[in-house]
Amino acid sequence: MLKNGKVVEDVLKMDDWFAYKIPHTVEIDGEVENTKTLVIEFEKKRRVLSTREGFKEVKYVGNHSIPVPFWDKVHNYKDYEKQVLEKIGIKKEDIALLSTGADMDNLAVAKEEFDEFYVVAFTTAGAKYNAVRLGDEEADYIEKDLKTYKIVDGKLVPKEEVGTVNIILITNADLTDGAMARAIITITEAKTNAFQELDIRSTKHPELQATGTGTDNTIVVKGFGKKVSYTGGHTKIGEMIAKAVKRSVIEALIKQDELEL
Repeated sequence: MLKNGKVVEDVLKMDDWFAYKIPHTVEIDGEVENTKTLVIEFEKKRRVLSTREGFKEVKYVGNHSIPVPFWDKVHNYKDYEKQVLEKIGIKKEDIALLSTGADMDNLAVAKEEFDEFYVVAFTTAGAKYNAVRLGDEEADYIEKDLKTYKIVDGKLVPKEEVGTVNIILITNADLTDGAMARAIITITEAKTNAFQELDIRSTKHPELQATGTGTDNTIVVKGFGKKVSYTGGHTKIGEMIAKAVKRSVIEALIKQDELEL
């Protein structure tokens, strides 16, 4: 179908929002690759909490797939992101955007409903190359003045990272800021649950079970329904968030990493 003159792939329509993928190209040093960006468009601006950008009022949220040949070529992410935004026709101030090395065709979507509430999780995931068990491993990267460096033989080398498990969670509940922040804990616990169920192992230390990857990101999107102030595991909304996230992470990992159960 067409959206603002662009060919898009329909993913999901609900209430006042519409999720779709935009196929497009990206270019680095004269090399051109095909890719897709997931865009979720809202009729009215929504307050979101992104682990990349913090709180933001936006008309769109999205997840961009960096093509495999470009994984080690995105040395200036800001310039690369600017190119992506130009390709999809959205201004930076209007969107909370994530990026991943996963194929957007391996996107997983899971929905949970109870009473008048719903939550929907849009997840891309891959754990072959940087699965970690936090608390038991040494880090490979350090950030200084918003620049990321890889630690190689005790020296710092400029390096850009791409997100590996990206989760966008949308609800019609009017979450308080605290509930949005608490949702990230619930999301993280559910993601780790999925890693445990699939027995995903640390990339560097296969003897350890991974808790996630070193580059995961999340966006929580609140709605305009009844107000909710807590999203922990003892609440129904917390249960719904966790179940949707777990299902979508498992599905996305199976698709991306071609896991055999």
